Amino acid sequence: MKIEILGTGCSKCKTLEEVTKQAVARIGGFHEIKKVEDIVEIMNYGVMSTPALVVDGTVKSSGKVLSVDEVIKLIQG
Repeated sequence: MKIEILGTGCSKCKTLEEVTKQAVARIGGFHEIKKVEDIVEIMNYGVMSTPALVVDGTVKSSGKVLSVDEVIKLIQG
C-alpha cells in the first residue's frame, strides 16, 4: 500500500505525517509512506487545501489533521 502525505511543509502537514507513521506502526504490515511537497504534484491530485492524505492514489482527506484512529480507518477502509 502506498500512502502519501501532501503538504508544503507546514506544521499541520508535519503533524499528519507523524500521525500517519503512528497509524501504520499500529496496524503493522508493509506500507510505503511518501511526503509530497511539490505544489504541482499536489495540484495534480486536485487538492486545494493541505495537509492531505492519499492512499493508493485516492485522496482520502484534505485540509485537516486526522487522529491516529481516523488514519487507520481510512487506510483499512
